[in-house]
Amino acid sequence: MIGSKEISPVELLDACIAQIERVNPFLNAVTATCFDRARDEARAAERAVLDGQPLGLLHGLPLGVKDLEATAGLLTTYGSPLYRDNVPAEDNVLVARLRAAGAIVAGKTNIPEMGAGANSRNDVWGATGNPFNPNLNAGGSSGGSAAALAADLLPVCTGSDTGGSLRIPAAKCGVVGFRPSPGVVPSSRKLLGWTPISVVGPMGRTVADACLQLAASAGVSAGDPLTYPLDPLSFLTPAAVDLGSLRVAYTEDFGCCDVDDGIRRTFREKIDAMRHLFRTCDAIDVDLGEAHRCFDVLRAESFVAGMRDAYERDPSQLGPNTRANFEMGARMSLLDSAWAQAEQTRILQRFQQLYRDYDVILSPTTPVSPFPWTSLYAESINGVRQENYYRWLSLTYVVTLATHPALSLPCGRDHQGMPFGLQVVGGFRKDHETLGISHAMEQAFAAIPSLRRPLPDLDALKPAEPALTSIVTAPPVLDAKVKQGREASAV
Repeated sequence: MIGSKEISPVELLDACIAQIERVNPFLNAVTATCFDRARDEARAAERAVLDGQPLGLLHGLPLGVKDLEATAGLLTTYGSPLYRDNVPAEDNVLVARLRAAGAIVAGKTNIPEMGAGANSRNDVWGATGNPFNPNLNAGGSSGGSAAALAADLLPVCTGSDTGGSLRIPAAKCGVVGFRPSPGVVPSSRKLLGWTPISVVGPMGRTVADACLQLAASAGVSAGDPLTYPLDPLSFLTPAAVDLGSLRVAYTEDFGCCDVDDGIRRTFREKIDAMRHLFRTCDAIDVDLGEAHRCFDVLRAESFVAGMRDAYERDPSQLGPNTRANFEMGARMSLLDSAWAQAEQTRILQRFQQLYRDYDVILSPTTPVSPFPWTSLYAESINGVRQENYYRWLSLTYVVTLATHPALSLPCGRDHQGMPFGLQVVGGFRKDHETLGISHAMEQAFAAIPSLRRPLPDLDALKPAEPALTSIVTAPPVLDAKVKQGREASAV
């Protein structure tokens, strides 16, 4: 529409700002903003259209950037009081690529502190509420991005994923989150450059939206040594897939994950409603060895690398999640690390056996329906107490360990009337195929009421109780460079 002059970038940005000002106070999805700068860039984007200049893939599209990604001249807090006045001098690789494709940064989106956990709340900005019920959590760590997309605040938002941070909030908010294979999109901020468990990836209201962002951000970068040469534009159009030819496997729990009985029933009902679409659709048994302990070690390694300076300076400035991860890692030895690396290799090899007879594996994305954001995490599932704050994320982090591409696809509602996310796990390095399968399923689901993407009733939103900003201990210190427009509902 921008390219054909049906709508101008200025009009689109103004509409997004109006929607943010109307809806964001209920959700607290968008935090720091730079509306004045964005309006200048939108006017420049409008002139480029009128002058017939070449347009990028994201030309004139307002962009929300997850608060883990550095943005030039715009507050980047990582959700931590340690960085409440941090204004980077330059964009990181991901943001720079999206802006080079024409996207206009409008603001940041909320996260848990340091991205730790799947409940987007922190002491800087407060909590993000779910667009379907602001009293419930929006997932994380890309929760602000997922909520912003679901509530039509912004058309493009970024995400990242270690244990499920793209997929879980997408599932809870009824949008798409795609975890690509390691190295597809550069993640220049990870200190352990060779680890495959942390990736950057796209989110969108649809699979096509996710593909658009992926095409604008994928490709080799020396900032991430796992990246490799590829054709980013190959992701622009999802591959055509005949669902009737697919051999589909499904599992409720990957043989090792705690899952709520209501989610299990919902998942079985979804499978029954879609199995006629496929050539075959079979339940499978999965043995992933000591996946939980393996993820414990690998995750802790990343947190030790990233949090050591902050912890040694003042551990009291870190929240309970990040502190727990650092302290867990600090107690580990080289023996633990070597074992975990070897176990991950064994898990990868076991995973490949499942794809000898099947093209794709389906599972629930999350084991529980969205719970109140006032609970930091799901402490128990079906009466089983979870060992730590992230154990309830195991449906997604066992797939992380296998390094396969995985997408959370909106799939109707769960037993509580909240969005249900279907995890679509493709074959090893088969990102194009995974996106194509998901796109074909999305199109088929649109004709099946129990499977189609649910939409929140934004006109019925009511303020959360307690207020979403109730956990903020002090307002962020904002640099003059970012005091452009209305900074954030949380302030």
